[in-house]
Amino acid sequence: MTWVLASTSPRRKQLFAQAGFATAGFEFEQVAPDIDETPLTNEDAADYVVRLALEKAQAGLALSQAFSHPKVLGSDTSVVLNGVILGKPQDAQDAMRILRQLSGNTHQVMTAVAITDGHQSFTRLCITDVTFCALTDADISAYIATQEPLDKAGAYGIQAIGGCFVESIQGSYSAVVGLPLVQTRQLMQLFE
Repeated sequence: MTWVLASTSPRRKQLFAQAGFATAGFEFEQVAPDIDETPLTNEDAADYVVRLALEKAQAGLALSQAFSHPKVLGSDTSVVLNGVILGKPQDAQDAMRILRQLSGNTHQVMTAVAITDGHQSFTRLCITDVTFCALTDADISAYIATQEPLDKAGAYGIQAIGGCFVESIQGSYSAVVGLPLVQTRQLMQLFE
């Protein structure tokens, strides 16, 4: 059996390694699935992240045929404000718009994880409430100048500088980073 992470994210790689701590000699391969991440018409945000996590796992499985009995994990994270998915910013101006929306508000970070071996597939959804402090335009501009928000869902990374804006969270910190550890371990145990 070979575990495979269908992601090249360094954060997910680190978290998946943590999730496997109880498995003797836990190791895994990584593949880079390429799927269409366009939301379906009228698709609910929770349904969207679960669908993408499963599609990433399935695409990862197709890339893992050289491995012995692959079990593939896919994950997706979306930042959601008032039911609207805030994706990765298109540019600095878009990052400014997104961060202004998050300023002083509570949003949800929805992270889904899926594991498939080609015979069975299981998914879990983790929703965490994240509250931002009030941000000035100067705060936002300084943050954008670091380049950090430009490749992150919701235009921030909680595990880095963006954590300075997080007043509180209710739920899973690791899910906000990119992979919910408790739910991931629960799914992994289904394949033991």
